[in-house]
Amino acid sequence: MNKILIIRFSSLGDIVLTSPLVRSLRAQFPFAQIDFLVKEAYADLVKFNPNLSSVIEMRRDDWDELQTVVNQVQAEKYDLLVDLHNSLRSRYIRVLSKAHRKVVVNKRAVARFMLVNFKRNFYDGIVPVTERYLESCASFGVRGDGNGPEVFIPEQTIETMAAYVSKFKFERYKIIIGLAPSAKHFTKRWLPERFIEFGAYAAKELNAKLLIFGGNEDATECEDISQMINMQVGASASENVAGKISLLESIALLDYCELVVSNDSGMMHLAQARNRNLVAIFGSTVKEFGFFPTTSNSKVVEAENVPCRPCSHIGREECPKMHFHCMNSVRVEEVVRAVNSLL
Repeated sequence: MNKILIIRFSSLGDIVLTSPLVRSLRAQFPFAQIDFLVKEAYADLVKFNPNLSSVIEMRRDDWDELQTVVNQVQAEKYDLLVDLHNSLRSRYIRVLSKAHRKVVVNKRAVARFMLVNFKRNFYDGIVPVTERYLESCASFGVRGDGNGPEVFIPEQTIETMAAYVSKFKFERYKIIIGLAPSAKHFTKRWLPERFIEFGAYAAKELNAKLLIFGGNEDATECEDISQMINMQVGASASENVAGKISLLESIALLDYCELVVSNDSGMMHLAQARNRNLVAIFGSTVKEFGFFPTTSNSKVVEAENVPCRPCSHIGREECPKMHFHCMNSVRVEEVVRAVNSLL
């Protein structure tokens, strides 16, 4: 195996979860060229990984760009192509790649379909996505090392954020807690008012400084949550950074947090990859899908007895039953207990 290509176009969490496989491939083939094909928007998540040789960025979703990528892949004549996306585009590249060997991740699509649509559980146990990625290369002697996902950031970003956080006066607080109230789909978001209630509790009872994380599209909602926490506390205990800093800077800022409370989202996987104490809140999704945090310093809070869970493996824009019991049933007290057990 002199040349290996890994394909995973998106999204944030899925790409972070590929890192144990990347690390294990490097351990098994220490002198191989290991490349990673990813969408440009997520390239920073793998660009600084020392276990990779290079990153191929797909800059657009059009046909011309796809053909350009196919030509680039064909020219490399890879010994092994690992398709961790298994989408229409990745299959097209895989078929035309001229790679000597090709393997594909087993997404357990049938079991997923049965659980979502008929609430029949045919999963062979709860297997994390990181393990499913590793399975794809098991026939080549690739084995996991028992460690979790990781994400790398450059020193320059770390230094930039060290200067950035000086204005927050962290020394005045006993603990720094990150809140990630956003998620791509509505049914994966805990209620904003409960994030506010928890944030106010943490500020008053734990003397915590709250950092509110999110993407550019979440900036308004995160700012509202931050301001409402400060109104309840009567001080600037909360700071919203959503839409104000880059993805790499957000990752660097996570390192200042002793604990993170997050929905089932990309920020949850980033917090795990940076080894933060983590409380993850699950609504319409379940552990069987494989995207739950696996580290010993993490807790999952979920309403286990809601019969309509799961209603989707990626989340929905509204509750199909119109009652949203999966998130309405998760109380602030449960999250507080999980936080206190980790602290």
